[in-house]
Amino acid sequence: MRCFVTGATGAVGRPLVRALRTAGHDVLGVARNDAKAEELRAAGAEPVVVDLFDESEVVDAVAGSEAIVHFATNVPKLTRMGFPPAWKTHNRLRTETTRHLLAGARAHGIARFVKESITFTYPDRGDEWIDEDVPSDESVKPLRPTLEGERLVEDFTRAGGEGVVLRFGLFYGPGNRAIDEALRTAKLRSFPIAGRESAYMSSIHVDDAAAAAVAALEATPGLYNVVDDDPLTRREYVDAFSDAFDLPKLHIAPQWLVRTVGGAGAKALYPSQRVSNRRFREVTGWAPAVVDARVGWAAISAAHGRGEGATT
Repeated sequence: MRCFVTGATGAVGRPLVRALRTAGHDVLGVARNDAKAEELRAAGAEPVVVDLFDESEVVDAVAGSEAIVHFATNVPKLTRMGFPPAWKTHNRLRTETTRHLLAGARAHGIARFVKESITFTYPDRGDEWIDEDVPSDESVKPLRPTLEGERLVEDFTRAGGEGVVLRFGLFYGPGNRAIDEALRTAKLRSFPIAGRESAYMSSIHVDDAAAAAVAALEATPGLYNVVDDDPLTRREYVDAFSDAFDLPKLHIAPQWLVRTVGGAGAKALYPSQRVSNRRFREVTGWAPAVVDARVGWAAISAAHGRGEGATT
């Protein structure tokens, strides 16, 4: 299958391109500059230079594709996350670029459309498992562009397309700048997540996310959770990171402090979300190779010590 991929040189995009090529698919990957284009060529993909905010360019660029895989994001650095303007480009990719890509799909008869999304849209459910039937929390303003993007794909499917939305947990893995950010904050004996220590958080290794995207090319249209098998509490997750990198016990910002400093938007940062991947496993046969973050962080630390998986 000839796949048009946005976000092809990101933390998830790199393993995604490799996974698509290994599965025998041709890849047209969006590249922002010459260095990124060369990286894609080296990975066996064909680079495409296109302004993702220009509808006519996007419609032309996807011509000849058989599937569109929209994984482009622009998550701000940790020091900028608390400023709403820092999320402007990210939100435009969620909404405006999704519209342009769907316009291209309609113009060229491309049925299969796979879109990246996140599980953070779910409400706090304590230690209860969350599946795709649990309604999203529409009250969190910063997450509304994410939900809008999902609905655009749902509309495409209702009109006869084959849209698949993948709600991923917290990404981690080699090539993810979050590792460097976490190691920097660890010098202050803290970790860049917030909330109750007993609250669950669902995560996914970037390699497993890439494998899920490949599986989604054949999945029944719909919305699916893609997380590891064993979500950890925040305390367990942070301790797994500390143990892997031989660090002292790290502090987690308490929920009350985040709520006080971050206001209404901070509500997205601290819910307890124990998300189930059961539906996607049953529909596709996909299963995460990394069952939980304890296993994942240990492997990442070993690779990091060997100088593998440079971050961006």
